[in-house]
Amino acid sequence: MKGRGLEVDVYLVGRKAVNYYKFRNRPIKSSWTGFSDNPQYKNAKEVSDQLIDAFLKDAQVDIDGVDELHIIYTEFKSMITQVPLSKRMLPLEVVETEVSTSNLLPMYEFEPNAADVLNALLPRYIESRVFNAMLQSAASEHAARRRAMKSATDNADELIKSFTRLANAARQAEITQEISEIVGGADALASSNAGSE
Repeated sequence: MKGRGLEVDVYLVGRKAVNYYKFRNRPIKSSWTGFSDNPQYKNAKEVSDQLIDAFLKDAQVDIDGVDELHIIYTEFKSMITQVPLSKRMLPLEVVETEVSTSNLLPMYEFEPNAADVLNALLPRYIESRVFNAMLQSAASEHAARRRAMKSATDNADELIKSFTRLANAARQAEITQEISEIVGGADALASSNAGSE
C-alpha cells in the first residue's frame, strides 16, 4: 500500500491487455508485447526479474516498491473451458498443518542457511509461475481461436447448404417456367394449325 489508499501498479503482458489499458487511459507501470502467442522462458525471466525487483524495494520508502505480487491469467482447463484466475505470488502464504507426534519428521540442516536457500529458489519459483501463466494463457487463446474458427466454418457450411438449396429451387422454377412456356406455345401452334384446316 502506498499513501492514503490501495494503489496498484500494473505490469502487463500481451498486446490486448496493453491496448485495453491505453484505450481507457489507465496507468501502466511496465508492459511486454510480441511473444504472448508463443512465450519462451527468457520472456518469463525478463518479466519476473522486474516484478521481483519491485517487490524487494520497500513500498513505504521507494516509489517503485510494491507490498504484494498478484498474477491474473487465463487457466487452460480443456479445449472448451478456460477460466480466469487471480493468484497471489508474493508474499508466500504459509499453510500450517498438524503433524502427528507419533510420526515426527527429521530435522534438516541447510547449507548454506535456510535464508540463502530461499533467496536462491524464490526467483526461480516466480519465474516458473510467470512462465506457467504465460503458457496457460497462450493455450487458452489458441483454444478460443480454434473454437471461433470451427464455429465460423460450421456457419459457412450451413450458409452454403442453404444458398445451394435456394439456387436449386430457383433454377428448378425457371426450368419449369420455360417448359410451361414451350408447352403453351406448342399448344397454341397446334390449335392454330388445326383451325386453319
